[in-house]
Amino acid sequence: MKLPVFSRADLSRGVTTVAIVVALCLAAVPTTAVTREFRVADTQNEDYPTVQALRYMGRLIEERSGGRHQVRVFHSRQLGEEKETIEQTRVGAIDLNRTNVALVGTFVPAMNVLAMPFLFRSIDHLQKVLDGPIGNEILGSFEAYGFVGLAFYDSGARSIYNSVRPIRSIADVKGLRLRVQQSELMADMIKALGAEPIELPYGQVLTGLATRLIDGAENNWPSFVTTDHYKYAGYYTLTEHTMSPEVLLMSQKAWASLSSEDRKIFREAAMRSSQFMREKWKDLEDQSRERAKTAGVTIVTDFDRKPFEAAMAAIYAKAQRDPAAAELIERIRKVE
Repeated sequence: MKLPVFSRADLSRGVTTVAIVVALCLAAVPTTAVTREFRVADTQNEDYPTVQALRYMGRLIEERSGGRHQVRVFHSRQLGEEKETIEQTRVGAIDLNRTNVALVGTFVPAMNVLAMPFLFRSIDHLQKVLDGPIGNEILGSFEAYGFVGLAFYDSGARSIYNSVRPIRSIADVKGLRLRVQQSELMADMIKALGAEPIELPYGQVLTGLATRLIDGAENNWPSFVTTDHYKYAGYYTLTEHTMSPEVLLMSQKAWASLSSEDRKIFREAAMRSSQFMREKWKDLEDQSRERAKTAGVTIVTDFDRKPFEAAMAAIYAKAQRDPAAAELIERIRKVE
């Protein structure tokens, strides 16, 4: 069989055609098709409002990035206790982290102000502060300390619960061994009330209550109930001493990997997840209080609050030695 003979011009046209086809095929494949998975840490269980909010944020990010970015939520302390995950986020080992402001105060001074006892008059007051200029300024301050602040999540009001006696006056607090977060500020607050602060990671509180290592702790309604603390601490007093929020942080390493367009996607998704979380939180708070009441927990609302507030004088005096903290406290108090 005689093979066809191609001229040099025919070969040239053929090579050009193949090159065009290949170029068109490559152009049809997005250069940004590579998927990046971002790991986010949360110490709460998978049904908790913060975890649901993080998953909601992840869905928004995946949708708006066309699937280029995905968020994988590690709940229930899978990546460690909060103190550990904060440090891992700072060095870039964890991409995103939901944590309480009291714990991150070790790194970011403004967070200690938000955790100050009896600073906020109500949840409405807290939300007005966080949703306004003060909240935006605080989120912006994280970058100087190795983080990027994306959004605040609600955490309700923290109150004292214990297994020994109902607390109706400051005298009833004296001598109790109460678990506190691993925070100097929280330890100082409990000391000021006359109790003994025991610093324990969140995941060890149930064991501490069950073994009588501690008499009680302080936390919000959902944390009190979803962790089964209410089964060992039958007295819950609505001291509502702090209303410190949760904060969603991102490592600067992960943030630096994003384009300006993607950074906007992450910020907007985080803010929307904050509103989503508030709705879920209110429902869980109501359900948790009712569940504790049904289980026979003694809920004390008629206690003498003024001595509790007065006992914080030394803590405020210490905090206000820092001019920046003093100014922030005053600005927060003036928000109507």
